[in-house]
Amino acid sequence: MKYILGEKIGMTQVFDEKGNVTPVTLVYAAKNMVTQVRTKEKDGYGAIQIGQGSRGKQKKPQVGHLKDLGSFRTLKEFRLEASDKNRGDAVDVTQFSVGDIVKVTGVSKSKGFQGVVKRHGFHGAPATHGTKHAHREPGSIGATWPQRVIKGMRMAGRMGGERVSVKNLRVVNIDPEREIIALSGAVPGRPGSIVAITAR
Repeated sequence: MKYILGEKIGMTQVFDEKGNVTPVTLVYAAKNMVTQVRTKEKDGYGAIQIGQGSRGKQKKPQVGHLKDLGSFRTLKEFRLEASDKNRGDAVDVTQFSVGDIVKVTGVSKSKGFQGVVKRHGFHGAPATHGTKHAHREPGSIGATWPQRVIKGMRMAGRMGGERVSVKNLRVVNIDPEREIIALSGAVPGRPGSIVAITAR
């Protein structure tokens, strides 16, 4: 299994030798290090913990946990049956190759409190025939019985800011010197957000 944490840069486009254009997202994946290896015998499950980025002041439990490895902006576990990596080993983009199919996980853009038209795609009320001050309202939210709002009713509320995974993205290009990986299509999150890239 291949895995790495990276920072989303933004989107651009690349051309192949035939002149076809492919929209890609650039991810900056620098300073990834194995911070912990979990085993089934000791921890009950197999996993590997990766640290990415750097930050200034850290809390005491993190200082003790990371000890001689330094400071990291993000720590994330990847479930594995077994791994050949040890604590302190580096993880970089060279483990991927052009054409690999990957899954990208990140936190989607937060859009705040939104109404039903934007959040769920409701078409709203007619603009004419007596509609007044109710063009983007949700309408009825239930019958007389059972005298409560049914669970799962689509209503206004917070939108975005959720953990999202996008599957079947293709690795279009890799730049080992600049530690950048180009993925086809869009990945969740705003520029600067952390994403996890995994491939079988």
